[in-house]
Amino acid sequence: MQLVINTYGTYVHIKDELFEVRLKKDGKEEKHHFASQKVTSILLSKGAAISTDAIILAMKNNIDIIVLEYDGMPVGRFWHSKPGSTSRIRKKQLEASLNEEGLKWIIKWLTAKTDNQIELLKGLKKNRASKAAGIQEKIDKIDSMKDKIKSVKAKDVSSVDDSLRGWEGTAGRLYFQTLSELLTERYRFSGRSFRPAKDPFNAFLNYAYGILYSRVEKSLTIAGLDPFLGFMHRDDYNTKRLVFDFIEPYRIIAEEVVFKLFSAKKVNDSHSEKITNGYSLNTDGKNLLVERFFKFFEEEKTRYKGRNQTRANAMQLDAHHFANQLIKQS
Repeated sequence: MQLVINTYGTYVHIKDELFEVRLKKDGKEEKHHFASQKVTSILLSKGAAISTDAIILAMKNNIDIIVLEYDGMPVGRFWHSKPGSTSRIRKKQLEASLNEEGLKWIIKWLTAKTDNQIELLKGLKKNRASKAAGIQEKIDKIDSMKDKIKSVKAKDVSSVDDSLRGWEGTAGRLYFQTLSELLTERYRFSGRSFRPAKDPFNAFLNYAYGILYSRVEKSLTIAGLDPFLGFMHRDDYNTKRLVFDFIEPYRIIAEEVVFKLFSAKKVNDSHSEKITNGYSLNTDGKNLLVERFFKFFEEEKTRYKGRNQTRANAMQLDAHHFANQLIKQS
């Protein structure tokens, strides 16, 4: 179970060895209790509070605590002090970032990302006969960008990263343009926008990505990898480059959840609010998204390497596979 604290002023502490969540609703205080054995992580939005006793209980039970900004972007986490790893993995990770091995993984992840975009659009095309030709045209263009990515040959990522970003960016613009055209006119959007989101769709998508970032970081850490040591994304101070690299094939999870909420007309104007220069999700919007996201990510099964797996398990298996493959490269 994910314990998600979205309501401003909510307080998490310990009562009788249980997590007690206190919040005010309609002027009355509510209390909810959760056993630590049933909680896998705690997500705290800005404006909530947690006691040190609750933090300690979480650490003892290997429950990570993620602190989120209002827009869902993770800004930090509490994690037990011994995540378990071997320095050999991180040494190989560093070596790969400087040679063809890193490029191989970047091509793999970006190819999977564009494949996922294409598959989602193909699925949407099936029930939209009047727009099928236009959707197929975008699919073909994205496919051509994928072919360019797959054909790259170089000694390391740094010598071709501008080209890779360009093709990936072009594919992304075509993809999101198509998603926008398939929404009702009220919720169509003009490209991706970040902080702040310029429209409700991007506000939902940014929050979903934020949750996904935190789960990717957790998967990488459990696998013994260094989230800061990536291959392609900018090597800025305190930037978790590997998270931004590894997340690429999994962005489809957030995108599919958000698009389905909008296309099924589950979202309305009451779920977001205007802020300076953009839009932000309110508590109702966050609750709607979080419930659907974790059902899709942690409960529903998908076919993965011949077996039915949750998307969360598939991501963790991929992280372990990545770490194991790095060690094998000698």
